[in-house]
Amino acid sequence: MDVKRIKQILSSSSDIEVRYNGTSVWIDDLNEDGRTATVHLRGPLEERSEVGIDELKEI
Repeated sequence: MDVKRIKQILSSSSDIEVRYNGTSVWIDDLNEDGRTATVHLRGPLEERSEVGIDELKEI
């Protein structure tokens, strides 16, 4: 996924499904380096992880 699309998703009020390694995640923030994002799993667990934006896939 590219930086432009991540910014669009973050500013959207729509529920846009994004997957990381086949698992559905919420994007919390695009990190300052522009190459990573902070995400957390959809569901009751709110553990956050920093992942490469090239590993995120929009469904």
